[in-house]
Amino acid sequence: MADLEVDLVATDGKVWSGTARQVSAPAADGEIGILAGHTPILSVLRPGEVRVQPVGGGEPLRWHVDGGFLSVDSDTVTVVVDTVASGTRPASAGDTH
Repeated sequence: MADLEVDLVATDGKVWSGTARQVSAPAADGEIGILAGHTPILSVLRPGEVRVQPVGGGEPLRWHVDGGFLSVDSDTVTVVVDTVASGTRPASAGDTH
């Protein structure tokens, strides 16, 4: 199975960057799940939880966001959010914050 390259960026800087199997986010018209090979899209995000399932398994990484945008193109997912709630940034090896 192919992987996704994911960047999660808030107004105060990069939150997380890495390789993932799946990304889920609260799109304006409902929850959206992204896997490799997804059709290119640009979506407005509403407040809710962004989840990233990193390559290698384990627990999904989770962040509560207050809205933003999600872009998918050529297995690259870019999530740009207004704010990330404090205490939701994971402390993991792939965390670039």
